[in-house]
Amino acid sequence: MTTEYQAVIAEFEPIIGLETHIELGTNSKMFCSCSAQFGGDPNTHVCPVCLGLPGSMPVVNRVAVESTIRMGLALNCSIAPWCRFARKNYFYPDMPKNYQISQYDEPLCSDGYLDVTVPTENGPGVFRVEIERVHMEEDTGKLLHAGGSGRIHGATHSLVDYNRAGIPLIEVVTKPILGTGELAPEIAKAYVSELRDLMRALGVSDVRMEEGSLRCDVNVSLNRQGEGWGTRTETKNVNSLRSVERAVRTEMVRQAEQLRLGERIILETRHFNEETGDTTSGRSKEEAEDYRYFPEPDLVPVAPSESWIKQLRGTLPEIPSVRRARLQNDWGISEFDMQSLVNAGALELIIASIDAGVQPSAARKWWTGELTRVANERDCELEELTVTPADIAQIEGLISEGVLTDKMARSVFEGLLDGEGNVAEVIDSRGLVVVNDDDLLVEAINQALSESPDIAEKIKSGKVAAAGAIVGAVMKSTKGQADAAKVRTLLLEQLGVKE
Repeated sequence: MTTEYQAVIAEFEPIIGLETHIELGTNSKMFCSCSAQFGGDPNTHVCPVCLGLPGSMPVVNRVAVESTIRMGLALNCSIAPWCRFARKNYFYPDMPKNYQISQYDEPLCSDGYLDVTVPTENGPGVFRVEIERVHMEEDTGKLLHAGGSGRIHGATHSLVDYNRAGIPLIEVVTKPILGTGELAPEIAKAYVSELRDLMRALGVSDVRMEEGSLRCDVNVSLNRQGEGWGTRTETKNVNSLRSVERAVRTEMVRQAEQLRLGERIILETRHFNEETGDTTSGRSKEEAEDYRYFPEPDLVPVAPSESWIKQLRGTLPEIPSVRRARLQNDWGISEFDMQSLVNAGALELIIASIDAGVQPSAARKWWTGELTRVANERDCELEELTVTPADIAQIEGLISEGVLTDKMARSVFEGLLDGEGNVAEVIDSRGLVVVNDDDLLVEAINQALSESPDIAEKIKSGKVAAAGAIVGAVMKSTKGQADAAKVRTLLLEQLGVKE
C-alpha cells in the first residue's frame, strides 16, 4: 500500500457501489430475432424492431427472462411475481429509438447478496456485498470515432454500428458498500470477479470483458468520520478486473486531494484511462436527469409463476464458492493457496488446463509460476497472455514423453509469448530437442568428472548429494537439453555408486 493511499485511509472512509452490465449469450436480441452474435459487418444484425422503425413491435426473448431469473436466484434475490418494462427516454446517437426499453421501479430481481473473499492481515476474509436489483434492458449501439485517436476528443466524425443495439443486457446494481476501509479496491475487484465466475458457471454469458459483454460502472465517494456521505462520482464502462481495482483507488486518492483543498466533489460521470490509470471528467449529473420513464405500451408484463421459478432453481449449477471448496479438498491445498489462485486470476485457467488433460499440480505450477511472473512483468492479466490451456496440455504431454525438459518448456513458453508461432513451430525454430543418447550423455559426464575430480571422489565416498554439481555441468554443456534424471542415473552407474 502506497504512503499516499495510507494517508487517504487514515483521514477518509470510502463508500463504493458497483453497477455491472452483463450481455446475455442468447442467440437472438432482447426484443427481435436478429442475431446477437458478437462482431459481424457494421449494421448487418439489424431489423425494423431494433432500429426502432415506425410500426415495428417488440417481443420479449423468453431465454433472456429465464437467464435473468437464474441469475437472480444465484444471487439470493427475491423474484418478482409481476414486473414490467419501461421506456427510458433520452437522446444519444447510438440509441436508434431515442429511448431504451429497460425496467425502472419494478425490477425482476431484488434484495440479494454475493459473498466475496479477500486477503486480509489475518488471512482470507469473507465480505458480503448486498444486491439492490437485477433488471433487464436492451444494449445500445456502438459509436466509432474516426479521424483521430479513436476517442471522441480530436475525432473529425463519428460512425454508428447498430449491431449491438437490442442485445439483452442485464444490470446488477449493488447497494452502497459500507465499511470496506482500506480493502475497498480489493473488495470491488473481488466482487466483479466473483460475479463474472458465477455468470460463467450459470452459462448465461461469456462475460468477456475485452469484448464488452461485462462492463462495470464504479461509484466512489469519501467522507470523514462523523460526517454524512460524500458526493459520489461514477467511472463508466471499466472493462477489466485490474482496472476496477485501479479505478476505485485512483478516485479515492483524487477525491481526497480535492477535499483537502476545500474543493467540492462534483456529481459526474468519469472515464478511466487504461494506460495511465487516471480518470477524466465526463458528463455532469449535478442537475437531476428526468428520463420520463413510463410503462412500455407494446410489451405485456412479465409474471413468472412459482412452478417456473422452482423449475429454473433446479437448473442452478454448483456455485463458484462451493466448487472452490471442493477443488481445494481434491487438490490438497490450503485456503490461503486457493485464494492466491483466485487473486492471481489463475483458477479458471488451471481448471481448463486440467480439463485438457494436465495434472493439477503441473497446471498450478505453470500458471502460478512462470506465467504469473510474465503477467506481472507485463502488467496484465493472466488471461491476456498468448498461452492457452491447450498449449499447457501439449507441452506437458511432450515433457512426459521425454521430448522436452522443464527448462526447454520454459523456452517454449517464451516463444509462445513472443509470438513465434504455435508449440511445434517454437520447438522447431529454437531447436529444442532432448539429448537422450546414452553415449553422448556418458561422454558429457566423463568430461565433467575430469574437470572436477574432487567431486567424483566425494560421490564415491558416499556424499551422493554432490552429484548435483556434475549433473548441472552436463546440463550446461548440453544447453539444458539433457534429461537431468537420466544424467544422474548414468553418473552414479559410471562411478559404481548406489543410492
